Amino acid sequence: MGKLPPKPNDILSWVGAPEDFTEPEVFQVQTRLLEALFGPEGSRIPYVEKVSKVMLEMKALESSDLTEVMVYGPYLYKFRTKWMLQSMAEWHCQRQERGMCRLEEAMNSLELCPPMK
Repeated sequence: MGKLPPKPNDILSWVGAPEDFTEPEVFQVQTRLLEALFGPEGSRIPYVEKVSKVMLEMKALESSDLTEVMVYGPYLYKFRTKWMLQSMAEWHCQRQERGMCRLEEAMNSLELCPPMK
């Protein structure tokens, strides 16, 4: 059984017609990256929705550190928004990994911990 599309009253005025809400683009992102993507407590979600002309819905996945992001709207807008958000999430993830590597190198050079292999 598929997920029901948003009700007409819930559709944002700039998004489009109700038929654009039948098949969202769906992807998963690490929950820890949500603040980097959407600001504290999702404060940038309305801006992202308006500029991208889409509607976003998020659902934390049980027993996982992932959140499912559903992007509703006209095909090209939702596809572009999904790609943009996935790219931003990947960038933040790589940035955090590089930071951890630098921290490890610094700790190793100070001999604060045994070298990791």
